[in-house]
Amino acid sequence: MIFLSKEGGDPYINMFAQGCNRPITNTDNFNYDDNNDPIVLRGILKKKRIHRCWNEGRTFYYMDTGYFGNEVTDSNPNGWKYWHRIVKNNLQHTEVKKRPDDRFRHFNKKFQPWKKDGRKILIAKPDDKPMRFYDYDLDLWLKNTIETIKKFTDRPVEVRDRAAKRADRIFHSTLQEALDDDVFALVTFNSNAATESIFHGIPVFTLAPANAAAPMGLQDLSLIETPKYPSTDELYQWACHLSYGQFHISELKNGKAMEMLLNE
Repeated sequence: MIFLSKEGGDPYINMFAQGCNRPITNTDNFNYDDNNDPIVLRGILKKKRIHRCWNEGRTFYYMDTGYFGNEVTDSNPNGWKYWHRIVKNNLQHTEVKKRPDDRFRHFNKKFQPWKKDGRKILIAKPDDKPMRFYDYDLDLWLKNTIETIKKFTDRPVEVRDRAAKRADRIFHSTLQEALDDDVFALVTFNSNAATESIFHGIPVFTLAPANAAAPMGLQDLSLIETPKYPSTDELYQWACHLSYGQFHISELKNGKAMEMLLNE
């Protein structure tokens, strides 16, 4: 495997390479055509390399922030990013597989009951990076999404901008607070806000080609008045599946992450 580390300094790629006893490759020195080994890369701005892998059938492993475990809790009061997802040949885990519940139980997370009495549609506005990855114009996407929603409901539509600084997102004006403010359903693109919303009891509509919450939500805005409310069993199996697709930094460093990926 080729572990692509931006300027040799990506800490999570470097941890993962360490756990696999493999060298890192500085992105500046990487020549795609040198061989056909699988590539490990992190971040959605690796657009050209990911699309080329898709087009040519080359295996890659995509790393990014985990789905849960990085929120502010008693055991993680600063909301540090301890958990990172690793996805084979995609950006998100979009297909639910049957998994044991041992890893999910570790988080002690609970699903709140579905809330069905809210009034508003909340749009979790993505930032520009994923839109550029999929060749979408952010402003046009937002305009079209609002217009489509209003074709099928008279509910008020509110847009939540993504705070630039993570600290502002997790300590001030949090998504959970926004969801508690009379929200009926959440609409987003690829954002992890959809996963958080489901745990919070608010149904979701996910519009990106890949979103981990897609199996637990809908993608057709014409159904905005009739969201999907998965059963407790469905939600639990989904969460167990996601917990097997993300890894603690200690698992990156000790080789367990790669061991689990290879044994899928």
